[in-house]
Amino acid sequence: MRGARRRPTLAALALLAVLPATAVAGSPDGAARAPRAVWTWEEDTERLVQDEAAAERALQLARREGIQTFYLYADSFQGRNLLQDDAAGWRRLLRRFHSSGITVHALLGSAYLHTERYVLPEHRAAAVAMVGRVLEFNAGGPSAARFDAIHFDIEPHQLDEWDTRREALLAGFLDMGSAFMALKRQAGSDIPIGPDIPFWLDGITLEWRGHRATVAEHAIGLFDFVTLMDYRNRADGGDGIVSHARTEMEIAERLGKRVVIGLETGEGELPKVTFKGLPRTRMEEELAATETAFRASPAFAGFAIHHYSTWQAWLSATPEPATR
Repeated sequence: MRGARRRPTLAALALLAVLPATAVAGSPDGAARAPRAVWTWEEDTERLVQDEAAAERALQLARREGIQTFYLYADSFQGRNLLQDDAAGWRRLLRRFHSSGITVHALLGSAYLHTERYVLPEHRAAAVAMVGRVLEFNAGGPSAARFDAIHFDIEPHQLDEWDTRREALLAGFLDMGSAFMALKRQAGSDIPIGPDIPFWLDGITLEWRGHRATVAEHAIGLFDFVTLMDYRNRADGGDGIVSHARTEMEIAERLGKRVVIGLETGEGELPKVTFKGLPRTRMEEELAATETAFRASPAFAGFAIHHYSTWQAWLSATPEPATR
């Protein structure tokens, strides 16, 4: 690895508590299995907030499948924002999840709101307000009823002008993220903040604020953690999970940050991006191989599964027990 390794930041150390390893029998070499998380989008999150039976089913699923973290959507949807309209329901859910040992990230960014536009300067105020609502919610409640992290999914490559304004849009993404981190500092909060990023950002070099580096290095340096959208269904090979994550893991290790590896279970444009249609044993084999490759790295923070609904459908279609 290139460069001296920095000591972990306070935010990175705080994140260790957000993303703990969990001992599970049968993991590689008998070691504790890496933590697992699941993205949970708009409709699914609303059900968990407003329906106690749905929340209990989610907890049962987490216990059965070894999920330690839920990314729960925490912004506006269909004219409502439950953080403001049903804060009591949110706090009840957070207490319930925390009492079961589950950490919860506030998941921000939405196709419904077209938040890919938030990287544009004219939408910066809306982006900052989105994060501000979570910080305000956390400040107004007891520790047991607060979010453990802020996790956002805002993808500038979804904009129509991506092909012609790629560098400007990526700079806008970093400027937006810098505004999020500044807002956190202004609020006196130590909540970890991190984005979803595609694995191919390590192939794009960008001059940003006087420093020339890959966008992956800019992002990993800026945020407390990243979740890498490493959507492949094989661990090995040049187009595999391990290969696509290796550079980000090296950068994060050098900078004292953490990387979660994201995996897909829904529809994909190419079969190689998703585990849909494959047995659970196949996913467990690929995750075990990935974990073996990265277990020694202090940057490796486990896996995240995209997403709650498609994952449930996939589990139902592949009834054989997961490898433990």
